[in-house]
Amino acid sequence: MDKHSRIPYAVAFALLFLAEVVIALFVHDTFIRPYFGDVLVTILLCCLYKAVFSKGAPALPLFVFGFAVLVEFAQYVNIVKLLGLENNAFLSTLIGTSFSVIDIVCYGVGCLIFWLTEAVVLRHKTR
Repeated sequence: MDKHSRIPYAVAFALLFLAEVVIALFVHDTFIRPYFGDVLVTILLCCLYKAVFSKGAPALPLFVFGFAVLVEFAQYVNIVKLLGLENNAFLSTLIGTSFSVIDIVCYGVGCLIFWLTEAVVLRHKTR
């Protein structure tokens, strides 16, 4: 993957990051923040990888999903409290403090969306 083919991923990452910040700061509902934000975060991580690294990773969505599940498991064991970070608002928010199986489903949906989008773009490029 050359430098120019990474630019769309960098732009997508920047836009998704902006969306995540807006959601975190201004959206306090029962759908967008808890579910849509979790879907977007896995897409954001996939885009970050593709923007930074030139080496392809066909199983990237699976790796990102695995990472997300590990973070969710860390929430299950209350890693924030175990590490003494409960008073650090930034790290508590970044790591998260509540386990949810629904979050894992949302991470899977985000990874699936990324994988499907990649497949469609690849198919379009080969035509």
